[in-house]
Amino acid sequence: MKCFLIPFFLFVFTNTFSQNSDSLKIDNVNVEIDSSKVDSKASIGRQLVLDGKQIVNNIFHSYTRPIYWKKDNWLDFGGVALGTVLLYSVDNDTSRFFMKQGEKAPEVLKSFGYYFGSPQNNYGITSAVYLTGLFTKNEKIRNTGVLMISSATTAGVLQTFMKTLVGRARPGAGEGKFYFKPFSGQPAYRSFPSGHTILVSTTMFALAKQFENPWVKAGIYTVGAITPVSRMWDGAHFFSDVFLSAAISYFVVEGTYRYMNHYDDKKSQKMVNWKVSASPNMLGLTGVF
Repeated sequence: MKCFLIPFFLFVFTNTFSQNSDSLKIDNVNVEIDSSKVDSKASIGRQLVLDGKQIVNNIFHSYTRPIYWKKDNWLDFGGVALGTVLLYSVDNDTSRFFMKQGEKAPEVLKSFGYYFGSPQNNYGITSAVYLTGLFTKNEKIRNTGVLMISSATTAGVLQTFMKTLVGRARPGAGEGKFYFKPFSGQPAYRSFPSGHTILVSTTMFALAKQFENPWVKAGIYTVGAITPVSRMWDGAHFFSDVFLSAAISYFVVEGTYRYMNHYDDKKSQKMVNWKVSASPNMLGLTGVF
């Protein structure tokens, strides 16, 4: 810990006090102001700019992170790839099963799953979380919103590119799991991966990060599972599509969450707490870091 003191001698006040010390009888009292206890929160506009920069940093970090992957990261990648291939091998069978179940599934669940995962509704939810934290000056809620928006944007842009590049036929198109039509731009050939699943999964994974209670986490994951299951009920996606989408969402949220916490730790280490000491004949400024 380093400290430094910059004294300011107030000559006018010193002379005044020395000339009238008998009549004023002023005791030498020190007054300290600790800047760490002063509300230093940025204004809403300033905080909005800072969070915007944080979101951009989060997205950039996610896209560039594979360059720095280590053995454990590649093992995770291999595990997800293997799981996707195994599910792909039985996609026709699992698709028929889910579509058959969807015929008798409650319409309210199917509708909820579709609308909850639609981009306009999902971003409405994440934006509402962020704005609540911004205007109430609740840092935890605001950071949760930043995590949600960053993760959804990162994974959402990635899945949009993959859909176009792969061009996999949806189960409902009747073409089977082997049919691909890259760059067609037609909705029937945008099955891989699932955009609804990615948006909902990033939201629910980010939200679950804020709770320690396993029952609360389980409840959040259960609600989040409605969307991918409902998409399979409707014949919009294969099982391998939603599996890969959920995996992408998990690792994007996990990586972004760690990056944000590491960034906050580094920022707090650089902060300097200022103390002002005042007396009738001296004014001092102390910085502790």
